[in-house]
Amino acid sequence: MKKQHLTRRQFISGGAIAATSLLFLSRSSFASALLSNTAKPNSVINGVQIGVITYSFRSMPGTAEDLLKYCLDCNINAIELMGDAAEAYAGAPKRESSQNWNEYAPILAEWRSKAPMDKFKQLRKMYNDAGVTIYAWKPNALGKRNTDAEIDYAFNAGKALGVSHVTVELPNDDEQTMRLGTIAAKHKMLVGYHAHTQATPTLWDTALSQSKYNAINLDIGHYVAGTSSSPIPFIEKYHDRITSMHLKDRKFNNGPNAPWGEGDTPIKEVLELIKKNHYKFPATIELEYNIPAGSDAVTEVKKCRAYAAEALA
Repeated sequence: MKKQHLTRRQFISGGAIAATSLLFLSRSSFASALLSNTAKPNSVINGVQIGVITYSFRSMPGTAEDLLKYCLDCNINAIELMGDAAEAYAGAPKRESSQNWNEYAPILAEWRSKAPMDKFKQLRKMYNDAGVTIYAWKPNALGKRNTDAEIDYAFNAGKALGVSHVTVELPNDDEQTMRLGTIAAKHKMLVGYHAHTQATPTLWDTALSQSKYNAINLDIGHYVAGTSSSPIPFIEKYHDRITSMHLKDRKFNNGPNAPWGEGDTPIKEVLELIKKNHYKFPATIELEYNIPAGSDAVTEVKKCRAYAAEALA
């Protein structure tokens, strides 16, 4: 999809700024100039932090600057950041059209093993200056095939971004959760494991027993679809091991994603539970239902935020 950028004419209003000054604006100062008159967002609603995973905007242009603008448009002040945008901002080598993954993976691994953290810190500052905190990031660097150097990089980049935890799909083997938990302990940063419809009330038990840095990134929609039951008992039992929680609506019996309020997921009841018990983990909007004709991801995320706000009123 073609990316959208401000033109020189749009940015320099009426020629008031000398043309030469634009040439020396860094990406962060460009974004700061763009956002200088934007009100700071706030999505803490009655003590509950509502966030969004930037995967929700996958149907739209996805640079780090684009994603920040969407958050501001949605009045959301905290996010789980997908890895691609951050790595692109930090200068990761691009995959050539002629390269297969086996050719590209070693090149990316080599870059990750030596990547300086300055760009990640710059990205954090750009977001923070606009009023947006990055509480989690999901790098594509925590898999079984990734090197230990790549995993170290993932945690170090997370620290530079200011996150409290990284997230990753729950591995199928216990050796990998032990490996990640051990490296996480070295970095003193949590790993939130995400599950889909394979979720059960005991799915995370082995990983949790392996390391105090292994934790849960719960998706209540997937949990409902996979178990055909409410996630509330699970949340009550494991709330102190949940790093962040994805909000979406799905039907029982592995049913489809649905606009919020049209599925079987008790989103309102879950948000009320977080509010009542003062749980500290953020509740993350993840837009996965089909976007209606004539709408877009930002509009639909705004609807989800409004639904959460009503539930927490």
